[in-house]
Amino acid sequence: MRCAILAGLALAGMATAADAGAWTQPKGRAQVIIKAETMRAVEGFDPSGALLALPDARDDRAVGVFAEYGVTDRLTLQVKGDWQSGEDAFVDYSGRGPTEVGLTWQAWRNDRGAVSLYAGYAQSGNGRNAGYAAPGVGKQDWEVRVSAGRGFGAPAAVTGRWGPNRTFVEVQAARRMRDGLPDEVRADLTLGAHFGDNWMILAQAFGGVTDDNGAQWLSAETSVVRHLGRWSLQAGWRRTVAGRETPLAEGPIVAIWRRF
Repeated sequence: MRCAILAGLALAGMATAADAGAWTQPKGRAQVIIKAETMRAVEGFDPSGALLALPDARDDRAVGVFAEYGVTDRLTLQVKGDWQSGEDAFVDYSGRGPTEVGLTWQAWRNDRGAVSLYAGYAQSGNGRNAGYAAPGVGKQDWEVRVSAGRGFGAPAAVTGRWGPNRTFVEVQAARRMRDGLPDEVRADLTLGAHFGDNWMILAQAFGGVTDDNGAQWLSAETSVVRHLGRWSLQAGWRRTVAGRETPLAEGPIVAIWRRF
């Protein structure tokens, strides 16, 4: 879901109200985001949530592309995919990750807030490893998601040379039905602040749980975005802060956004 949040946020520095995953693209407008990340873990959370050392370090790398296009003012087409690689004590994989296609419908919107509904279909990639499937993705997955966002003008007490001139909050909840793996429930929260027209700071939390009460995860990410006309550059850091049966991974993320 983070790609969908970032896609909408790329417009946020250009608009009066905050734009996030809850906001669809205007008709005929498009946006592409290329994002790279590298995560490393030397510890992991066991089934009780306690931290234990991993048998060997785990490294995960990905370069992803997210694109969206406004079919109408209320309907946006989204496509995303990535290339993944990594290794740990048990597996060494690389290859194309899942490809997902979906539609977002603007259910409600006013000058400050918005609510949208999303439905998408994902197919697993072709990673090179015996029996390999993209981590956390079944052979064929379906996802439904609801998103809600609200923009705010910054209080006069904090607006000034160093304070933000507007802020926003965006929440998402999703249900992912996975072929060959337990289904999942996911949730995301994004807080953002604009500093003038060219800078934005994002604080995000995203997590999920599988239906079999197995894997659980909660990660936090902080990043800075610099707008340069139709381009935007993002740099940040992500870290797993809690979970069960999941690695404690952390590392940098960078992204380039382009609006058309």
